[in-house]
Amino acid sequence: MSLLLEGKRAFVSGGTRGIGAAICEVFAREGADVAFNYNSRDDLAEEVKAKIETFGRKALAYKVSVTDRYGMKHISREIAEAWDGIDILVNNAAVNKGDNFATTTDKSWDWVVDTNVNSLFAVTKPFYKQMIRRRTGTILNITSIGAIRALPTAVHYATSKAAMIGFTKCLSREAANFGITVNAIAAGIFDTDLGNTLPEHLLQAHTNWVSLRRLGEPSELAEFAAFIVSSRNSYMNGEIITVDGGTIT
Repeated sequence: MSLLLEGKRAFVSGGTRGIGAAICEVFAREGADVAFNYNSRDDLAEEVKAKIETFGRKALAYKVSVTDRYGMKHISREIAEAWDGIDILVNNAAVNKGDNFATTTDKSWDWVVDTNVNSLFAVTKPFYKQMIRRRTGTILNITSIGAIRALPTAVHYATSKAAMIGFTKCLSREAANFGITVNAIAAGIFDTDLGNTLPEHLLQAHTNWVSLRRLGEPSELAEFAAFIVSSRNSYMNGEIITVDGGTIT
């Protein structure tokens, strides 16, 4: 059987850490050339590039914020020139902070919402327009179960991830007119820098409300993501799929 993503080209936002890094690696293993952006860690970017290239795939890394609209337009043009565009876009980059709503500062709220919501416009639009011209493509958004269930997560984070669900569902109908699919994964708590922003007592309580009794591994989500964006998953659109280890509600 051929690789899931053989001959495909992907862009992953936030590709140097946690789930983003795992997606880059699994996509490359499954046959895709992978480009990604990152915010600060040049060393981690080099590590991810090396892993992608280990599988004989091409890698491109860009040190540009997901909120930089001009920068993201520039990236999309560079990738189009180098690879003739992309087939797969993964909106993965996100931030969180363990705030209580009553004490959330203006700065904290704006940082989370700007990074997690406004980046959807900055990152998606330039690649989406290229997909429209080619009449093909798939977009995968990484949202959170915190947007769906009343879990003890920060309000600004849950709000931003709920916005991603609306973005997914509405864009999926528009995008279908151009042969483009848009889906999302509602991720539970994974063993990543972001997941570990939860207070220690909540991480300990996690085993009581997840049936598998553990944090998820980034590679577990990445494996599922590879199938979702592959041609073997050709009849799913506008869906939010939960991957959380079985949260007990």
